Amino acid sequence: MFVEQRLYTFAPGKGGEFDRLYQAEAREVQERHLGAPIGYYYSEIGPLNQVMTLWAYETLNDRVERRERLFKDPEWMAFLVKARALVVTQETRILKPASFFNERLKGIVEAAKGQAS
Repeated sequence: MFVEQRLYTFAPGKGGEFDRLYQAEAREVQERHLGAPIGYYYSEIGPLNQVMTLWAYETLNDRVERRERLFKDPEWMAFLVKARALVVTQETRILKPASFFNERLKGIVEAAKGQAS
């Protein structure tokens, strides 16, 4: 299992606008293709105007397949046209959990699935 960490930095003051847009137009679409995130956080202290998302995938191929489906969805593409104007930078990391954390990560993923239902 892998976790994709995505960090977006917004122009000052644009984080709230992104949040409203995401919840109104993109959250359901993204979760339909990627499943529920295992983390979604806005910065409060330190670098501001950031959101970090965490998505779990069984394999890297699983990630590629789910993201390909997402990027074929016209609703997602329409959201991106609006959201990209708010984003200044984006970082993406693929994280491999420590061996002792694999079972806990599976539990977190299952809990996220249960909340998304």
